[in-house]
Order: sequence, then C-alpha cells, then structure tokens
Amino acid sequence: MNNLPLITVVIPTYGREEPLRDSIVDVLKQDYPNFEVLVVDQTAKHQPAIQAYLEEMAAAGKIKWLRLDWASLPGARNYAVRRSAGEIILFIDDDVQLTPGLLSAHAKNYLQNPEVGAVAGRVFDRMKLGDSGGDLEIEYLPPEAMDPGIAWYHIDLVHTTKPQQVLTARGCNMSFRREIFTKHGLSFDERFRGSAVREESDFCLRVRKTGYKIWYDPEAHLVHLGEETGGCHDISMRSLKYQLTFYHNHFLMGLKNLTATQALRLYARLFDCHVLGRPPCHKSGSPIKIITRGIFYTLGFFKALGTIIQSVWNDGQIYTRLDREIELGVRG
Repeated sequence: MNNLPLITVVIPTYGREEPLRDSIVDVLKQDYPNFEVLVVDQTAKHQPAIQAYLEEMAAAGKIKWLRLDWASLPGARNYAVRRSAGEIILFIDDDVQLTPGLLSAHAKNYLQNPEVGAVAGRVFDRMKLGDSGGDLEIEYLPPEAMDPGIAWYHIDLVHTTKPQQVLTARGCNMSFRREIFTKHGLSFDERFRGSAVREESDFCLRVRKTGYKIWYDPEAHLVHLGEETGGCHDISMRSLKYQLTFYHNHFLMGLKNLTATQALRLYARLFDCHVLGRPPCHKSGSPIKIITRGIFYTLGFFKALGTIIQSVWNDGQIYTRLDREIELGVRG
C-alpha cells in the first residue's frame, strides 16, 4: 500500500437505485490502493437487481453494507464514522459520477500539509452548471466567502478553479482527518432535519474552531447528478415540511455558530433572497407567495430557537444515542 493512509469512503443512501449502484461502481474503480467503502443504507426495500448487486458486493468484501431502519443524513454520517477504520473519511452522495483519481486527489492534500484537517472537493453540479451555461469560471473566491454571516451567498465550489482555503465544503464531496472525530470529538448534528441543508456547513464551522484548515482542491472533483427523487429529496421542495426544515436549519446553524452580528446579517440575507425572492434566488414576487414564505421563515426561527432551548437537557443526537444503547445491549 506504499504506506498511504487508509481512506474510508462513506455513501449514505436513501431511496436510490441505479444511481447508487453506479456511484459504487465508480468508487471501486479508484486508482488509490488503500480504501474501504461503507454504504449506509436507509432504504426500506430495493429493486431486485439493486438488492442482488449490493448483496454480491458485500459478500465479496467489496463494500460494507450497513442497513438501517431510520433515515437521517447526519445520523448516517455519524453511524459510519463509528464503524470506519480510515485515517481519512470521505463522504460522497449516492448520485455522483467519479473519475478514478478522486481519492488520490483528496489524500495528497493531507500528505502535503499537516494544517489541513478537511478537504472540500469541486462539484460539477448538473443543475448549477446548467444555470450558468457551463462557461463561468472563478479563480479565487471573494473575501465575503470567508465571512460566516454572508459567505453562503458567495461560496461557489462549482465554478472555482484554483486551490484555496474555504469556509465550508459540499456534503457530496468532502473529507476529514479521523482525529476531527476522535481527538476533537466532533460529530454531525442530527437536529438538522429533512433535507439536512446546512448540516455540513454547521460541521465545517466547528472544524475551523479546532485550528485546522479546510482546503478546497478543484482536482478532487466529481459530478453531482442531483436526482430529483430519493436521497435528500424524499420530500418535495415545494412541500410544507421542506419549507419549515429549510428555514429551521439555517436559523439553527446561525444560533449555534455565529456572533449576534453575523447571525443578523445571515438572517437578513436569508429573508432578502429566500422570502422576497431577490437574486440569486430569483423566486416569484407574488405577494401571496412572499407572505407564505415569510410565515415559514418566522416559524423556522421559532422552531430553531426551541431546538436550542431543548438542547439544555437534550443534545438531539437521537440516532447516535439509539445506536449506543443497542451496542451496550448487545455487549451486555
């Protein structure tokens, strides 16, 4: 193995069939010689062909197939970390296309710079590339992209072409040193619900507090297909549940990690873009829709405030706690 660090590739999956299989196929074609694959499967029932493929890969020792009867993206990430052996833990989605050099590109950043604790890979996002016509290129992100209050509207890991320090990573292509989870005791916050939007942002803000850098490497790239069903899209983006959790998660991230000034700037930008619909959101300016979005914005804030208050006696790590209770029961 040439003493290269073991990489654990984690693929959380929910409600995906052919895209999941194709993602696994691409991972198994990697040119990096030292890796394991953990598929954290939260799908109740697969199509027969996909079920047979997963069984075959698991029996051959190509993957570790972990079946769960609950669905939570941050919960699945935590579940996998506790069962991983890698010195580097790489998270990808279940609807991605990889080149054979993805793992090598991630690994080189850790080998070259001990200050790097996380690597954010480039994401050729099918939808966002389509919106820009595919010809937009950015060499270096603007200074605003490192400001936690407004960064989320300036960070572009789709079109950026130069390596650089960043504030956060995309959840479909991000890796971390193992000691982020062990020595520093970090875990993904399972209170980020629904689509789990901002759960990786929350985690990365806490990673930066360890003193480690988050390094963006455009060579560590993949294609994110953004399938409209399955994965984080188990509920429609137009559904009431999605709207409530979307705002809840943004407010929760701000309440947890930002100063009062930073949080106010984030919430003002969130209102301007997602409620009023101004660029870059470009939402409908219909008064009825603005009022409706404003209601969910308000409900999301109070829901997040309730989550923070509840954390005084309940940290919200429901699935981690359940897993540990089961583990203790088995050992007992």
